[in-house]
Amino acid sequence: MPALRDIDGCVGLSLLVDRQSGRCIATSSWESAEAMQAATGQVQPIRDRAAAIFGGSGTVEEWDIAVLHRDHRTPDGSCVRATWVQVPPGAMDQGIDYYKATVLSDMETLEGFCSASLMVDRRSGRAVSCATFDSLAALQRGRDQATQLKMKSMAAAGVQELDECEFELALAHLRVPELV
Repeated sequence: MPALRDIDGCVGLSLLVDRQSGRCIATSSWESAEAMQAATGQVQPIRDRAAAIFGGSGTVEEWDIAVLHRDHRTPDGSCVRATWVQVPPGAMDQGIDYYKATVLSDMETLEGFCSASLMVDRRSGRAVSCATFDSLAALQRGRDQATQLKMKSMAAAGVQELDECEFELALAHLRVPELV
């Protein structure tokens, strides 16, 4: 984390961990696409070392943060439910608007809700929604309600679920501004 923070244009890092499956997602955020591209040579050795420490291999994906909303800061022990979807061709902007207008307010009703983000990859037509909760217990207690909201929202937006996973929020040091 300190090595990344020292690179010009880096605005933070987060780490999601599923200790049972061993799946981890490390996310770095950048002031701009240009800053991210300019840092590629500096980031690659850091990424390679992290993969070696975690005992696995990594894949790199680039996402745009389309929506970010924080209700309150995440306490220690926070957990994240991430849902990846495929968006129909030409419907990304409509999907982002729907997420802002409807999905966020629905998620805010869930017990222990802290924050939500929507990241998009326009080239592939994929998006990932991440909802953060105060604790594993809150995430688990709201699982059925969250699933109902997800199914309703996916049907209304016409998107197809690709994957869903629940993670421990092991590291949350993103200095990304509110984007709603």
